[in-house]
Amino acid sequence: FQGIFVLGLPYALLHSGYSGLFLIVLAAALCCYTGKILISCLYEENEDGQLVRVRDTYEDIANACCKKLYPKLGGIVVNMTQVIELIMTCILYLVVSGNLLSHSFPYVPVTGKTWSVIACVTLLPCVFIKTLKIVSKLSQLCSLVHFIIILVVMTYCLTQIHQWSWAKFRLSFEFDDFLVSVGVIIFSYTSQIFLPTLESNMKNPGEFRCMLNWTHFFACVLKTTFALTAFLTWGEETKEVITDNLPSFLQTVVNLCLLTKALLSYPLPFFSATEIVYACISRGNHSNYGSPLLSLGVRGSFLLLTLLMAMFIPHFALLMGLTGSVTGAAMTFLLPSLFHLKLKWKKLSFLEKCADISVFILGFLCSLAGIVCSIKGLLEVFE
Repeated sequence: FQGIFVLGLPYALLHSGYSGLFLIVLAAALCCYTGKILISCLYEENEDGQLVRVRDTYEDIANACCKKLYPKLGGIVVNMTQVIELIMTCILYLVVSGNLLSHSFPYVPVTGKTWSVIACVTLLPCVFIKTLKIVSKLSQLCSLVHFIIILVVMTYCLTQIHQWSWAKFRLSFEFDDFLVSVGVIIFSYTSQIFLPTLESNMKNPGEFRCMLNWTHFFACVLKTTFALTAFLTWGEETKEVITDNLPSFLQTVVNLCLLTKALLSYPLPFFSATEIVYACISRGNHSNYGSPLLSLGVRGSFLLLTLLMAMFIPHFALLMGLTGSVTGAAMTFLLPSLFHLKLKWKKLSFLEKCADISVFILGFLCSLAGIVCSIKGLLEVFE
């Protein structure tokens, strides 16, 4: 939950004012809810009324919903959506790594693209990752680095507490800027792609709902505290990435920490995407990796693909926004609520049905607004 998007939350508050604080809390509640209903779609009651896990992946849920129309249609759509979002996420980490290296060592005559290649070389060991346990260890280190960054920023902000003023908050906002804030806030919580795999790898899956409640609660508290502290410090001067507001003597240290975080963040989407692709190629028989050369080939090809796209895609930030508006909203709001309604309709109460329908409508509106803004931005750039 505490990804690079978190560093953009103060900027989101700049454009959304008091409503941004409400959105941070609301997004946490909605994403927690859709995570729970998505996992509930993996289970069905047996003859004794006990819940039994009858599905393993997001793809299985989608296929179950589309079995009367075309058995594999849902799985194809979900897999394509997941892989696109995961690829774009991996590309983003490589682009960010290249930019951070070029900013950290401005006197070295190396371009950002070359730095991206160097960052990619350090990620070659990802090709040999076979289990989620290794990824979890790297993610744990990533979380540690993230907290160091948050600590540095907040410590500096607390030294400027004498400058804080609630008058810096806006009561009104521009609609286009507000939509940007909504996107940053919502997508800083997205994790639905990873949840089925995460739940299946837990030692005690029965604790999943409790885990989801606590992680979203603490994520919400941390995001709100961080965004509020940083915005009260810099006000109208708040930049898109809050670390750019730091004094120069802190920027280099924080940039190196961000670089470490970006590199440690890469393995999770990389592992998830290659698992999906390998499963499709081997027709689901991927649990024991029967063909080591095939699995290495898939991972190696994926690593090379993300590097090439990171080097040659123009206007990447806008393309990432467009992709996120489509795939992010779909995987986080649209599909979980739609699948839950389809598979559990007869067992849902009236309030649960209303909640699912409301989440679906909200996700559709967010996706539509994000697509319009991203296309508008792309047209302005090309013009």
